[in-house]
Amino acid sequence: MNKPTSHWLRRLQTSDQPAYLQIADLIAEDLRAGRLAARDRLPTLRELASDLGLNYTTVARAYAEARKRGLITSRPGMGTTVRGSSPTLPLRGGSAAEMTMNLPPEPQDPALLSRMRDSAADVLAHADLNALLRYQDFGGSPEDKAAAVHWLRPLLPDCDASRVLVGPGIHSVLAALVSQLARPGELICVESLTYPGLKAIATQLGVVLHALPLDDEGPSASAFEQACKTLKPKALYCNPTMLNPTTLTLSRSRREALADIALRFSIPIIEDDAYGMLPRAAARPLALLAPDLTYYVSGLSKCLGAGLRTAFVCSPNERQSQRLAGALRATTVMASPITNAVATRWITDGTAEAVLQFIRTESTARQALAARHLAHHDIQAQPEAFHLWLPVAATWGVVEFASFLRSQGVAVVASAAFSTDGDPPDAVRICLGGALARDDCDAALRLIADTLDHPQHPHATVM
Repeated sequence: MNKPTSHWLRRLQTSDQPAYLQIADLIAEDLRAGRLAARDRLPTLRELASDLGLNYTTVARAYAEARKRGLITSRPGMGTTVRGSSPTLPLRGGSAAEMTMNLPPEPQDPALLSRMRDSAADVLAHADLNALLRYQDFGGSPEDKAAAVHWLRPLLPDCDASRVLVGPGIHSVLAALVSQLARPGELICVESLTYPGLKAIATQLGVVLHALPLDDEGPSASAFEQACKTLKPKALYCNPTMLNPTTLTLSRSRREALADIALRFSIPIIEDDAYGMLPRAAARPLALLAPDLTYYVSGLSKCLGAGLRTAFVCSPNERQSQRLAGALRATTVMASPITNAVATRWITDGTAEAVLQFIRTESTARQALAARHLAHHDIQAQPEAFHLWLPVAATWGVVEFASFLRSQGVAVVASAAFSTDGDPPDAVRICLGGALARDDCDAALRLIADTLDHPQHPHATVM
């Protein structure tokens, strides 16, 4: 942005609101309207004071207020730039899914694999195949919903089938929820680092993502409250357990604070708890703290396998569940009955729990390898997570570092893919799962450590 002064000056001259608050409101308004974008440079304090005919102190208060709302950032020598509320994720074709998706470790135990095959084969052997090939009642059969309730009840004890829908994967459920809760140009609050799929959904639907700064306990409660007061968000989205990408799990106090603010301002919550079943000691969901506002989303892609596109969503009440069913029907028609039948069998006969236990155990072993190989680096990780967050030293550029490792077959994604504020940290997400056996994971971690410790590595392709 060069000079917003003509537009801002007219508004300031016709408003009775204090100028410092009005300027912060104008920055937020220009972000929503697309007149400002992430990383746009704003005038200096003296320049803006001169352009608007205001004193230096007023403009300094305005920028302080905008920083408080998470709209801008200021750095010595770099000036003041827009922090941003836009998804900024280009939509593109292509695959390379193994490099960009976070995949759980695949079962290697012959007995477990045999159990999975036999159980799935038995479903098709005894099912009415023609019935499975027909259109179904939307949201899953009664048997599918009963299995979903069984899966969710350890975390949601009061969950019941009247509020549960079965959908074709968490991503599809999120797309339906965003389309239902926000119109194009409207705003949803999210973590400043978040699930890239949500960025793609927001881009496709024209919904604005407003970044909430992250600290050690989760997204900032004060920034969320300020956004509720000034920006009128339509929802709060959060990935509260083992956040993709940083592995952060919201503290109990932060969950309570966010839920309290949502209740005071009547802001719906989309609780994307894709990793919620992985910790052995699960945290209390937001859905128990703000049950009348929260859509709790879970699924099997992170707990069994990414190709099992079955997800469950528990809505605040039966009426909201019926409304969401309409949005899901419009966007996805229905989940695959054959996939649902396999998922339901695996949940009811205990196979799903056995695979979940394998993923927990294997992830813990791989995290131990990561802790050993990357002991001198400030990684963020959790025992049962199959990804970790790795800061990258200045000797490597983040994109360069990620590109080099991907060229070596290591699943590393640069922080920009997850950023919603246009100011990503110098870090990458490393996936420890997927098709890699544990020995392959060990070799990949050795390569990462060697690359970090020896930036002038002889096999580096870009330096």
